[in-house]
Amino acid sequence: MQLKPPTRAKYSQGFMPIGESDPYCALIPGLPEDLAKICLALVPRSQFPVMGSVSKRWMSFLESKEFIAVRKEVGKLEEWVYVLTADAGSKGSHWEVLGCSGQKHSPLPPMPGPTKAGFGVVVLDGKLFVIAGYAADHGKECVSDEVYRYDSCLNRWVELSKMNVARCDFACAEVNGMIYVAGGFGPNGDSLSSVEVYDAEQNKWTLIESLRRPRWGCFACSFEGKLYVMGGRSRFTIGNTRFVDVYNPNDNAWGEVKNGCVMVTAHAVLDKKLFCIEWKNQRSLAVFNPADNSWQKVPVPLTGSSSTRFCFGIHDGKLLLFSLDEEPGYKTLMYDPAAPTGSEWCTSELRPPGLCLCSGIWKVGNL
Repeated sequence: MQLKPPTRAKYSQGFMPIGESDPYCALIPGLPEDLAKICLALVPRSQFPVMGSVSKRWMSFLESKEFIAVRKEVGKLEEWVYVLTADAGSKGSHWEVLGCSGQKHSPLPPMPGPTKAGFGVVVLDGKLFVIAGYAADHGKECVSDEVYRYDSCLNRWVELSKMNVARCDFACAEVNGMIYVAGGFGPNGDSLSSVEVYDAEQNKWTLIESLRRPRWGCFACSFEGKLYVMGGRSRFTIGNTRFVDVYNPNDNAWGEVKNGCVMVTAHAVLDKKLFCIEWKNQRSLAVFNPADNSWQKVPVPLTGSSSTRFCFGIHDGKLLLFSLDEEPGYKTLMYDPAAPTGSEWCTSELRPPGLCLCSGIWKVGNL
């Protein structure tokens, strides 16, 4: 007896053979796949949520890395800056996208779950990840293992797999397309040395080799495919540590550099260099070059804002210093490392609509 190929009805009922592609599931019927992908990438961003409801195939493409790559190829690259700002009357906070490239300020939908502090933030493939932290529950602080992701294409939040260890005040960063978290405090107030990594493709957290010592109040960044963890403290009986823990994913091993900085209130990576503001010298940038583990001091001018407390953003290859103090009429300080000597500093009209609460940088490119 000769078997007939499956009919469309069978495919629609979920009988598609494993390993075979559905011939009726073209992105746009009648168009080659490459051309169909370009057509979808050219659609205005405001229509993405509607596009996602057309079919599972369209939704899958919108959420994929390939969609990001095609958007870049057709010249639709966008760069956003996410900020967490205080609501009027300090009754809460909300995430917002700053109006880059002439766009208006755009508030994000409310994030699920309780309002937290001591959380971590990472941007991966144009998506915003808000990780763990602690929230007050009837006057008691509860440390979280929850992770949420905001998808800028579909304008929605989703809850992801929980971490293996609940934690707050930890370090986190993206390295080679993976998200790493290290150290922090656990649910019982114990200091942590555990480290775990998140694979976005599998939506899975995996514990890896721990830090050499517990560490909290620290921060992390990525250089040359390695994870750098610095700042913060390792023990309650001594001051902040200058040791830098360096993790090599290829060896699954930690190394150490004895030339970090302490009590960092803001940090950002720009042009393969780390920019920090330390608590004791808040009108100066400490610039770390991982090539030779050296530091350079860059004075912050008294223009735009008289604040000594900043958080950072990055836009168009420049470092933005957002004031953490409420100053009517202030302008955002902007540092351009590529500018000629003497003209690196200027001001920018780009600023949060209210008091900025974030203490990290979130650059969203390749959208």
